[in-house]
Amino acid sequence: MSKPDYYEVLGVARDASERDIKKAYKRLAMKYHPDRTAGNAELEAKFKEVKEAYEILTDSQKRQMYDQYGHAAFEQGGGAGHGGFGGAGDFGDIFGDVFGDIFGGGGGRRQSRQQRGADLRYNLELSLEEAVRGKQVDIQVPTWVSCKPCDGSGAKAGSKPKTCTTCHGAGQVQMRQGFFAVQQTCPTCQGTGQIISDPCNSCHGQGRVEKTKTLNVKIPAGVDTGDRVRLSGEGEAGAHGAPAGDLYVQVSVKEHPIFVRDGNNLYCEVPISFTTAALGGEIEVPTLDGRAKLKIPSESQTGKMFRMRGKGVKSVRSGAVGDLICKVVLETPVNLNERQKALLQEFEDSMGENNGKNRPKAQGFFDGVKKFFDDLTK
Repeated sequence: MSKPDYYEVLGVARDASERDIKKAYKRLAMKYHPDRTAGNAELEAKFKEVKEAYEILTDSQKRQMYDQYGHAAFEQGGGAGHGGFGGAGDFGDIFGDVFGDIFGGGGGRRQSRQQRGADLRYNLELSLEEAVRGKQVDIQVPTWVSCKPCDGSGAKAGSKPKTCTTCHGAGQVQMRQGFFAVQQTCPTCQGTGQIISDPCNSCHGQGRVEKTKTLNVKIPAGVDTGDRVRLSGEGEAGAHGAPAGDLYVQVSVKEHPIFVRDGNNLYCEVPISFTTAALGGEIEVPTLDGRAKLKIPSESQTGKMFRMRGKGVKSVRSGAVGDLICKVVLETPVNLNERQKALLQEFEDSMGENNGKNRPKAQGFFDGVKKFFDDLTK
């Protein structure tokens, strides 16, 4: 009697992925497993077919041979190991492979993974000038570092950790619940897979010790609040020689008394006199590179913006340089003497009360006010 096609047994296409094959197997295995079928010989035979098909199609070499030669590739005992049904024990091992990611392991055959050390964060406050130009800064970070006397192993010099006899180095043990095989962390070695019978005196078997270390950090030019610099492997050392985590230097920029930053642009307010605003002139404004001259045209109004290209911040990502935007603010003179007051009054008288030519904004405003009240009385 010819054997059924393995792909048809699992109900998958011939180009099905391994994940699809495992999903199909899980569904059918739960349906036909002997623990559920109460000794039904026909369904037990069906389960054997499903198990056999799964073992062949999840092995890349066997699957390639099967695709090329069919069942003939395994007729001389070289293939699926389908000579007999091993009961729930065989099923449990494969079931562990299918559900390995859910229950934390792969049937107890995988080696335990070392727990990587924790990532750390260091908050670094910079002035605007430091953030724009970049700088190198020394920081002190309290953390766990690898123990030097035992080289991170946790065992005293001259001795070595021993393989855990409970989990045989896997770090996990298998618990059976019916036909489910559930993985749990080994209670003897706490998942490390090793037992330290003679611990190091410096770290007491942890493989790491607490220490404050000094690091030199290069802050690139152009960083802003919220940016961070990653130092790989400078975080907390893992226990028992596991890799260290990373250190993230979180940047925050202090407020500046003159400039406000928005992206790559800088903004500042520059006070100007009434005379400069009316007649025009040249004023001196601050930039991060020093003083610069800004030409003010005549009849400039308060709040007018002037752009100085290339006087902003160089982007840390693109390298583009922003601008400096100066907002001129008309400053009213104070502490006037009698002669100054008289001159200003003379100037005001020369303007005339209703001369809209010299004060177009004021004229427009008062015309609008007059119209508003006229409309109310209609």
